[in-house]
Amino acid sequence: MASSFHFLHKPRLLHIFLILTILTPYAISCYTSIFGFGDSLTDTGNTLYLPPPGEAPDCVLPPYGETYFHNTTGRCCDGRLIIDFIALNLGLPFVPPYFGVRNSSGAVNLEKGVNFAVIGAPTLDDSFFEERGIPNAYKHVSLRCQLNWFKDLLPSLCSTPSNCKKLLQSSLLVMNFGGNDYIRTLVTAGRSVEEARSYVPLVVNTISSAINELIELEVGTIMVQGSLPFGCLSYYLAYFRSSDKEEYDSWGCLIWLNKFAEYHNELLQIKLNHIRELHPHATILYGDLYNAALPFFLSPRKFGFTKGALIACCGTGGPLYNINPSDSCGYPPTFAFDHPSLYVNWDGFHLTEATYRLITKGLLEGRYTIPPINTSCVSTVVSAEYSTLTT
Repeated sequence: MASSFHFLHKPRLLHIFLILTILTPYAISCYTSIFGFGDSLTDTGNTLYLPPPGEAPDCVLPPYGETYFHNTTGRCCDGRLIIDFIALNLGLPFVPPYFGVRNSSGAVNLEKGVNFAVIGAPTLDDSFFEERGIPNAYKHVSLRCQLNWFKDLLPSLCSTPSNCKKLLQSSLLVMNFGGNDYIRTLVTAGRSVEEARSYVPLVVNTISSAINELIELEVGTIMVQGSLPFGCLSYYLAYFRSSDKEEYDSWGCLIWLNKFAEYHNELLQIKLNHIRELHPHATILYGDLYNAALPFFLSPRKFGFTKGALIACCGTGGPLYNINPSDSCGYPPTFAFDHPSLYVNWDGFHLTEATYRLITKGLLEGRYTIPPINTSCVSTVVSAEYSTLTT
């Protein structure tokens, strides 16, 4: 499998586009609200109100949420996510889940933002997977669905076009999609790498189409986040475990799977550059999660992750990675080790709160946001725990 995937790596092309994007202007506005779109990397609780048929998602069960909230919130983490730390550093409240707001009997200030992300959400519509016989337990939550929810909500956020323009111009939209389209194809359906790869342009074009619609609505700033290094995540290391040592890099990550993520990120950056050329007035940020997270997998101890990077904090005690692909964190016989902040991987699919804090630090400092985000927008009133993070 590894050898058939070497052609995906185009470092020179990637470097060219990184150079081009870094020369574009800084984000010029500060933000009064955040709107979230995406999957389990961004969902702050919509899944509590939209459970799929059958077994409840593991993220709604303990030990999820144990580190910060001390109870489950629907976040796929032991604590807070990247979007939570972005809100913290912009001086804004946590972004409430859309369906939590709809089901709330109390008053909620929607002008500070709403989160439409849902665990398991794909980029592509349900019909795409149905036509190809690919199982899809998470229906009616795709990128298109989330965009429609946003449009349906707008009239309740602003009564006039001028008020809507003012609100959206000062908003930050955070978007993260792609992982579920590929993993559903590779893992759930057991299809080939080549088939999954053929979907990448479709995924990227769908993201691009959504961005163009948001620009037409006069949204001020959109941060589109790339893929994490899939090949370093515990679940995939266990699921795709190989006896061929050449499939792994010197840090133990799967080369072919990381190159898949790199391919998605390359095409996404190319498309974002094209959008910037067509809409120079729009502020389109690329959140480079791949390179923001990679140092923690390469040198975990340097950043305080003394329990390592590839072993999951929550799992079954399986060989090497504390993962049995057939058992999900939150369900017996899984358990969570003490002190999640010493681990990079949380449950095999997702990272720990400590890792997300450091990723967000890199994004907001501009090292991993292209173009760099305007640091004058970052609040000086941040928690003491954040200001003392390892540099």
